[in-house]
Amino acid sequence: MKRILVMLIVACVAWGAAQRSNAATVSVDPGAAWLGFMNVSDLPSNGGAYQFGSGWGTADLVASFSGPVLTLAPNTIGDPNPYWYTPAGGPGAAGNKIMAASMYVQDDSLVGQSVTFVGNVLSNTFTSAHSTTAFIKDFAPDYSSFNVSAVPLTSTGAFSVTLNTIPVPGRHVQFGFETTGVNVWVTDVAPYGNIQITAVPEPASLALGGLAMMGLLVGRRRR
Repeated sequence: MKRILVMLIVACVAWGAAQRSNAATVSVDPGAAWLGFMNVSDLPSNGGAYQFGSGWGTADLVASFSGPVLTLAPNTIGDPNPYWYTPAGGPGAAGNKIMAASMYVQDDSLVGQSVTFVGNVLSNTFTSAHSTTAFIKDFAPDYSSFNVSAVPLTSTGAFSVTLNTIPVPGRHVQFGFETTGVNVWVTDVAPYGNIQITAVPEPASLALGGLAMMGLLVGRRRR
């Protein structure tokens, strides 16, 4: 009986190691190499046509870390041109574009793995004018297409999103957040709210509990 128990434990450990070798969990790490990208479209009332997309600095996304906490807020454009605001930029002006701001990490070492992105929404005071999703994207080598898994962050608490990425060399894996909504003049941001996100604490206590239960099981079998 003791030999069977040992064999079962060894088999479970080997199986777990095999599963972990093809899976990865990522979180909201302020020390990671975060990047920014912006997609700009017309307002739905103006037809909603896509305008352009380009890399932006994370500060220009109005995205920043304070310690372990990431804050995402509505995008602000300092250019008063009527292209961006109606009738022109200034306090009280109406935003004239829909901004889809992506704050993300690219980690191509995740290619071919089952990737899970986890985090914890501390607060979400966005109005209906803005929303944020957590995503994982798996891009073709030339970025011409991608697979995506995403979850809307509509309330506080933990979130988790998983994507089985394609095991083809040269692909690119990104994970992060996309905040979408109308651009807002910088003096008028506060009423639109923001979202604050941080990492999920490591489940160290659960791991220790599991080890304790295994020790208890072995101990009982010895009696």
